[in-house]
Amino acid sequence: MVQRVFRTALLSVAACGIALAANAQTPAPATPAPAPAASAPATPAAPADPVVARVNGEELRKSDVSRMVSQLPPQVQQMPIEMIYPAVIDQLVSGKLVSSAGYKAGLADSAEVKDEIKRAEERAVQRAYIQKEIKARITPEATQKAYQEFLKENPAQEEVKAAHILVEKEDEAKAIIAQLKKGGDFAKLAKEKSKDAAAAAQGGDLGYFTKDAMVEPFANAAFAMKPGEISKEPVKTQFGYHIIKVEDKRTQPQPTLDEVKPQLEQTLSKDIVTALVEELRGKATIETFQLDGSPMPKEEPAAAPATPAAPAAPAEPAKK
Repeated sequence: MVQRVFRTALLSVAACGIALAANAQTPAPATPAPAPAASAPATPAAPADPVVARVNGEELRKSDVSRMVSQLPPQVQQMPIEMIYPAVIDQLVSGKLVSSAGYKAGLADSAEVKDEIKRAEERAVQRAYIQKEIKARITPEATQKAYQEFLKENPAQEEVKAAHILVEKEDEAKAIIAQLKKGGDFAKLAKEKSKDAAAAAQGGDLGYFTKDAMVEPFANAAFAMKPGEISKEPVKTQFGYHIIKVEDKRTQPQPTLDEVKPQLEQTLSKDIVTALVEELRGKATIETFQLDGSPMPKEEPAAAPATPAAPAAPAEPAKK
């Protein structure tokens, strides 16, 4: 029943959005601009959480609208609030009418409702407790320690800035190397002859890259070269034959604490929750049972590995 009502709410919101979008495409007739008022009185400040509806005297507020919108599908949430507001307020009013009828019927005191409220309260308390512990345990010291561990696990890598000319045949690559030895312009030859169109447009430039970013033969050749050096022989890969020019080498800068702080805090939060649950389990007396309520079968201790038998003593030689 709850699922059906919720689906109906979503459909009504979506339908409202479509209808309002269609209306928005029809321009409103032009109206003459009103004459400026001589002296407009000061407008009182709007309340922070204004009343948006009253149902039999019970108030619904803007915060109720925001809460319902946050529960809608992402594609609906992205729509302008003006488009979905009529459907949302209509659903809030309907919900208030239904809940009021349920209260009048005494259902708030039913075992089913009380059990559901208890479960919801438990979930809310769980979230609040976990958030409290995470906030208390993610200290500047803990974050700094995690950052230092991150730097150790992700050391600065060497980067090479290189350009290349890629051709299909080895003879063609050797001919280009010969041209370069005679003073040929690398960028010009890359634009004219390289079949790597993206790099060719930049004179063969590949920018900075780490060793693991390129296929192994290319990376090994480039990182073995010095800045300003051009490969003396073509480098073969699955893409063809490369002539490589190394332009610069540098050590890749490691990220700052601020750059990786969100990532560190996310990892710390997971670790804190795991540790927190383990701490609570360690202090608790826990009994588990099977689905029918009967005791869990006892785990048999693991069998000790078989001890190899001692070798038999050699037989004594027969006495003559």
